[in-house]
Amino acid sequence: MLGGDGTGDEEPLFRPYAVTGGRSEPRYHMALESLVSSSFIMEEDMALLTPEQDAIIRLCRSFRSVAEISALLRIPLGVARVLVADMVDEGLVRIHQPRLEQGQPDLNMLERVLSGLRRL
Repeated sequence: MLGGDGTGDEEPLFRPYAVTGGRSEPRYHMALESLVSSSFIMEEDMALLTPEQDAIIRLCRSFRSVAEISALLRIPLGVARVLVADMVDEGLVRIHQPRLEQGQPDLNMLERVLSGLRRL
């Protein structure tokens, strides 16, 4: 989608950091396992999105982790984090940060991430 034709053997069609304006870090901390979901967007507004935003919104119609977005779109993790953070600021997607209670990870969230990674 964002890279070549899916064979994995070619160079991407864009320089990954060109889509982030050269930024490699998001404006705020975002865990790799943070789940992302699309906000409701009218179909006519979809035409105003960049190809990267469109791909992320379509992918996140079901909950996806930031790591999954990176892997499925074949973009570096840093680029995915910057794009998602920018889209959160624009109200295009919602981020669901994991809540760690007493230093213990949320097992339900970890199971969802593991399930998503297995589907890759």
